[in-house]
Amino acid sequence: MAMRLKSMATLPKLIKSMRKEAPKHSKSVLPSLRRAFSLYDQINIIDNVPEDQLRFQEFNETSFTVNGVKYQGSLLCVGNLLMSWSPRQFSDITPDSLSIFQTVRPIPELLIVGCGRNIHPVTPEVRQFVKSIGMKLETVDSRNAASTYNILNEEGRVVAAALLPYGVTS
Repeated sequence: MAMRLKSMATLPKLIKSMRKEAPKHSKSVLPSLRRAFSLYDQINIIDNVPEDQLRFQEFNETSFTVNGVKYQGSLLCVGNLLMSWSPRQFSDITPDSLSIFQTVRPIPELLIVGCGRNIHPVTPEVRQFVKSIGMKLETVDSRNAASTYNILNEEGRVVAAALLPYGVTS
C-alpha cells in the first residue's frame, strides 16, 4: 500500500518534468528513395521460380508465352501441366470442353477462366459442372487470368487455368 501511495505521488512530478523537456531532434538522415528503389530493383521474385513451374510471361492477340515458349491459341493449365485447348471463342466453353477435370487428381481448388479481352459470365451448366467437381470458378479477362495463375501457382496452390487468347472478344 505504501508503495502504491509513493508511486501515485511521484506520477505528477514525472509528468511535469516530461512537459518541461523539449523533444530532441536528431540530425539523422533518412535513406534516399533512389537507394531504396535500387535495392528493390535487385530483388526479382519472378526470375527465381523453379523451372518446373509454369509461368506466363507474355501474351498477344493470338498466343501466350509460357516459360520462354510461344503457344498459339487457347491453353489449359492444370498445376504445372500445359496443353492446347479446343475452344476458340467464349461460347465454345462447355462442360464437355472442361471434362478433363473429371479425371485430374488432385482436384484444383480453383479454375480461372480467361475469357479473352472481356469478362463474360459462364453458363449455369458450366458453373454447375465446375462446382460438382469440387472446384471454385473465377472468370476474368485472359491477361488477369494468366497473372492470377502465376501468383497462385508460385504460392504452391493447386490451381487450373483455361485461357482463350487475348484477341478473343466474344
